[in-house]
Amino acid sequence: MKKKDLKEMTIDELEVQLSEIYKEQFKLKFQKGSGQLENPSRIKELRRNVARIKTLQNEKKAEI
Repeated sequence: MKKKDLKEMTIDELEVQLSEIYKEQFKLKFQKGSGQLENPSRIKELRRNVARIKTLQNEKKAEI
């Protein structure tokens, strides 16, 4: 997800997006363990999206 798209979201929407990413990461970890992971770069992408979302959440909380 692009930073531009994330900036337009509210804190609550970011929280929902973050929980969806955590669920997907959980599934990918099991796929990796069982050898069924097709796109290993997706794990890295999700980890970076988590960092983006948390950074934006902190910025928005500081504004309030």
